[in-house]
Amino acid sequence: MDSEDRTERIVDIYVSAEAVRDMKHKKETEDFNTEEPRTPRHTGSDGVMIRSSRAAAVVFVLLCVLLLTAVIVLCFTFIQERQQLKTKISNITQERDQLLTNNMNLIQERQQLLTKITNITQERDQLKIINLTEERDQLKSEINDLQKFADGLKCNQSSLYFFSSETKSWNESRRYCRERKADLIIINNKEEQDFVKNICGSDHFWIGLTDVEEEGRWKWVDGSTLTSGFWKSGEPNNQGNEDCANTRSSGWFDTQCNNTVKWICEKSIIK
Repeated sequence: MDSEDRTERIVDIYVSAEAVRDMKHKKETEDFNTEEPRTPRHTGSDGVMIRSSRAAAVVFVLLCVLLLTAVIVLCFTFIQERQQLKTKISNITQERDQLLTNNMNLIQERQQLLTKITNITQERDQLKIINLTEERDQLKSEINDLQKFADGLKCNQSSLYFFSSETKSWNESRRYCRERKADLIIINNKEEQDFVKNICGSDHFWIGLTDVEEEGRWKWVDGSTLTSGFWKSGEPNNQGNEDCANTRSSGWFDTQCNNTVKWICEKSIIK
């Protein structure tokens, strides 16, 4: 039974109770105003009236009970609905608080992300500056090295020669020459040997000659095999696994390739 039906029923009960009270009051008024005096005897009509009054009283009591029951039911229903409403309000409040918390967390995460992005951007810019600085310094070093290489070039016949002032191993010396589109010197004749000897003096310089592939079979860096050379007396002697050749004014020597001496680069000027 919904609230509207209960309300209509209560109104009907209330109207019926009012009608009964009006009838009883009218009856009493008529009895009081009658001209004939009542006798103390009880007639048949008096008994009917008494029974009617009792019936009306019973009906009135029943109506009161029903009315009280209806009021109790309404109160109980109201309390239930009020409790349900409070529960809904509590749930809505909790959901609102949860949404506010989630929103606050999202704001904090957004702020953290913005901070990270800012830091990454700053690091990127710093790295760019560092990389540019390193590249600039590297380029300066290469330019200076190339300038030094160019300034140290000496021309003889159809080739350019670079006599180093630093010392490196045989492999490192060759790498230095190849990075500059040259290679370790190949001495083809006595004229070229005399040119080298006059510049070397007493210093040792790597030349492009090695027997690292096959002991005793000396080959130039272009792959050609040595047929005749300008070895110093007693050389090569291969004392201590000496597989790379260097030269000085007194002639060629076989030396361990890991030793560090100066070197000579050669670059042909004939294409």
